[in-house]
Amino acid sequence: MFLSNKLKKYSWGSHPEIKCSEYELKTPVGLKSLILDNDELIAHGNGRSYGDSSINKNIVNCINYNSILSFDDKEGIIVAQAGILLSDVINMIVPKGWFLKVSPGTKLVTLGGAIASDIHGKNHHIDGCFSQCIISFNLMLPNGEIVECKKPDELFLATCGGMGLTGIILDAKISLMKIKSKYINSMSIKTRDLNETFQIFDEGKENKYSVAWIDTSAYGDKIGRALVSIGEFSNDGDLSYKPDMNKITIPSWTPSFLINTYTIKIFNFLYYNLQYQKIKKTKMNLNKFFYPLDRLNRWDNLYGKNGFMQYQFIIPKTQSFQGIKEILKFISLEKIDSFLAVLKLYGPENENYLSFPLMGYSLAIDFKITKDLNIFLKKLDRIVLKYDGRIYLSKDVRIDKVTFERNYPRINKFRALRKKYKMDSKFQSLQSKRVQI
Repeated sequence: MFLSNKLKKYSWGSHPEIKCSEYELKTPVGLKSLILDNDELIAHGNGRSYGDSSINKNIVNCINYNSILSFDDKEGIIVAQAGILLSDVINMIVPKGWFLKVSPGTKLVTLGGAIASDIHGKNHHIDGCFSQCIISFNLMLPNGEIVECKKPDELFLATCGGMGLTGIILDAKISLMKIKSKYINSMSIKTRDLNETFQIFDEGKENKYSVAWIDTSAYGDKIGRALVSIGEFSNDGDLSYKPDMNKITIPSWTPSFLINTYTIKIFNFLYYNLQYQKIKKTKMNLNKFFYPLDRLNRWDNLYGKNGFMQYQFIIPKTQSFQGIKEILKFISLEKIDSFLAVLKLYGPENENYLSFPLMGYSLAIDFKITKDLNIFLKKLDRIVLKYDGRIYLSKDVRIDKVTFERNYPRINKFRALRKKYKMDSKFQSLQSKRVQI
C-alpha cells in the first residue's frame, strides 16, 4: 500500500533528510508485488536507527505489521511479526514471568530492527547479541520467495546484523529468559578515573548486567570517572508489571542552544556529584534500569532541528583501556563534551557477517551536529582504527568505504551472498550506497 511521497526526517538523529516513497507492509502477497515492482527498497521500523541505515528513496514501513502470533508461556517462546515493538512484547511476557534474553537501551524498537541490527544490551559479556535468542525467522528474498532462516544458515548469519540488506523480515520466533520479578537489584558505583572504572567492570564481570555513564567533561587525572551500574533481577515474586505512563514530551520546537558546552558541563557535574556515596544500592523497576530515556518522549528534540550523531565504537579488550583513554583525552582537548556517554563490556564475537560486538569495551557518545563535527569525528575514526576497533552501523551516518571495510573483515562474504541472491540492486539504503556494500 502506497502511503506518501514527501520529505521526512526518518532517523532518530534527524539527519539526513530525504524525499522518499513510503509503502506499508500489510500482507506477504502485497509485499511480494512491491518488491518485484521496485528497486532500492529498504525496510523501516520505528525510526530508532540513528543514521541512514533504514532510509532510501523507497521505504517499506513495517510498523503496523505487528501481531503476536503465538506465546508459549510454559516454555518461554514467542512468535511475532517483525513490526512489533519490543515494548509490546515486554508488556505481554513480564506478567507471565519472562523477559528478553537480550535488550537494547530502548524498548521502542521493532523486532525486525532488533534482528537487522543484531542488537546487544548490558549483558553482552554474558549472553551475547539478540541473534543468540532467535530460533528462526521468515525472510522475503528479492524474487518474492519466503525462506525460513535458522543458525547456521548463511542467510541467518548475513541477516542478523545485515542492516536490512538481505530482504524483508516478516516474523520471528525467539526464546525468552525466566524471571521472578519486575524489579532489578541495582548497585551504582562512583569511580575516580578510567582506571577504577575498568577495575569495577573487571571485578563485576560475573554480574548479569553492567553499564557505565562516563563524565566526558572530566579532565586531567579525573578522565574516565564514571557511575558504573550493576544489576540482577530480584527474586521477590512481584510480576505486577504495567506499561510506562506519564511520559514527558520534548517539543519539536526546542531550541538547539539549550545543548551547549556550559549546560553539558553543568549537567555532568551535577549528575556525577549528586550521588554522594561511593556505592548506592537501589531496587528499581526494570524500565528505569534498562530504558531510562524512554520516559522522555522524543528526547532527540533536545538537540534542535539540525539533530545529533551518536558515535559508538568498540575496541578489542587488550587495547580497550589505552584506546578509550586516548579518545576521552582527545574529546577533553577539543572541548566537545557530551552529556550521554555510555561504556559497556562485551564478550566473544559471534559468526554473523556484519555484527558489531567483539570481545572488548564499547563507548557510545552523543554529539550535537555542528559545522565542524565531521572533521572531529574523522579524527576519532583514526584513533579507533589505530586500536583495531570498529564503528556500529546502526548508529553510523558518515563513515566511508575504506573505514567500513577495515571495521568489518567479513564484508566480502556478505557482498558475495548479496550478489548470489541478487539482493545488491533490490535492497539498498543510503548507508549501503555510501560504503558500497
